[in-house]
Amino acid sequence: MSFLSVDQLTKRFGSGTPVKGISFGLERGSCTALLGPNGAGKTTTMRMLAGLIAPSAGRITVQGRQHSSGDYRSLIGYLPQHPAFYGWMTGEEFVLYAAGLSGMGRKEARERTRTVLERVGLAEAAKRRIAGYSGGMKQRLGLAQALVHQPQLLLLDEPVSALDPIGRREVMNLLQQLRTETTILFSTHVLPDAEEVCDRIMMMRDGEIVENGELQSLADKYRRPLLTIEVDRQLAASEWLESLGARPFVQEARIQGSIALLTVDHIEEARRLILDEVSSRQIPLISFQAGVTSLEEMFMKVVTA
Repeated sequence: MSFLSVDQLTKRFGSGTPVKGISFGLERGSCTALLGPNGAGKTTTMRMLAGLIAPSAGRITVQGRQHSSGDYRSLIGYLPQHPAFYGWMTGEEFVLYAAGLSGMGRKEARERTRTVLERVGLAEAAKRRIAGYSGGMKQRLGLAQALVHQPQLLLLDEPVSALDPIGRREVMNLLQQLRTETTILFSTHVLPDAEEVCDRIMMMRDGEIVENGELQSLADKYRRPLLTIEVDRQLAASEWLESLGARPFVQEARIQGSIALLTVDHIEEARRLILDEVSSRQIPLISFQAGVTSLEEMFMKVVTA
């Protein structure tokens, strides 16, 4: 049985329907990325799961029980895309406030606040005003408030999208640790982030889920053999490079100046035939690489189809 199941979840706002009858399940202990371009419906989905907005239709089932009004929110830790803080508060005061809202007693709240601030690397900054925190520190503080009540499900909406490289690395390192302790649904439009942290991915496009499965299974489904060829900037070589797209073994060709990226059917045959042409035509070859298409290309194919 899935820890959380969603059946035909729909949200309408006036004449628009940003989420259109989606269904999926989250297994206990899994880390799942919700991928999609901006406007795909990810944030609306996350807010419905967090109990912040009510679905227009559909069911949310948690631990085998159906819920319709967010009455399972005590099981959830939620970090919105743009968390808001009271700048006059200290980090410690803010997490204590969040712990109190979850129903914790004062003593337990203080113990959990101290533990979670240390966990996210803010113990030394606990007495500082939030207004003086960096972007990475604020995001880690947001994680602290989401974790203080030890949730069974952690919902993270674009947790690193607005951070600089240092702040992003701090948060990604934390997520690597957290994935072994709780169930995570991690919304992002950056595929490398999903690859780094998650073992499953769901892809949304125009309010619908268009792919859902284990990362490796989807990689095996969409990855294709790829040849990368670079030639000297000569007219004859450039013309030959442009002509490669017409070869019967080439599925897709992208020409970028003096470089061709060729998605092919049979990489061994394609490599042999192209290298034979290079030799017979005396093409000034600079580099020739064989590999596979990236998951980023898979993502672009699925969400822009």
